[in-house]
Amino acid sequence: MRYLILFMATVMLVFANAAKAGEEPELHPQLEVFRPYLETYWIGDVSQPGSATPSIDRSYWQRALNGQAIKTTHSINDGEYGGESMIVWDEKKQSLAYYYFTTAGFYTHGTMRFDADDNTLEAYEQVENNVNGITAVKSFSIFNQHDGTLTTRSEYLQNGQWQPGHSASYRLSGPLEIIFQ
Repeated sequence: MRYLILFMATVMLVFANAAKAGEEPELHPQLEVFRPYLETYWIGDVSQPGSATPSIDRSYWQRALNGQAIKTTHSINDGEYGGESMIVWDEKKQSLAYYYFTTAGFYTHGTMRFDADDNTLEAYEQVENNVNGITAVKSFSIFNQHDGTLTTRSEYLQNGQWQPGHSASYRLSGPLEIIFQ
């Protein structure tokens, strides 16, 4: 009898998984706004104005932690610099929250607000262990679904003064290798 119950439980599990195979993977309800961007690759030029050397950023967005997080990975110039972010829903703050870890040894943590009506993302983060005196960053992003671009700009707080940060325009791409050195 015990084997029959075990067999029936196994059969039910197989059928349940087969039924789910055609469905989209689960995602925390507060992360659903990111679903259109999952499993996408982006490429953009993040060079400073007037720079003779291009800085090409490649990134990838994916579902993580059984749908409880969104993970983004990016690499500039095949690993000269890069990082990984985890975006989660913070129940206590009632906000999207994220953590960003870099190959430069600093990390950031902050909150963001995604406006689905105009596909904009506004973020504010605290910076830890930055050797250049940067302690906070504000960033603004616009996902343009008409032309498949992502435009970003940022400002950073350095030594008590807000400074213009980088800006870039990314475009959707086919699969890219995200390289770390």
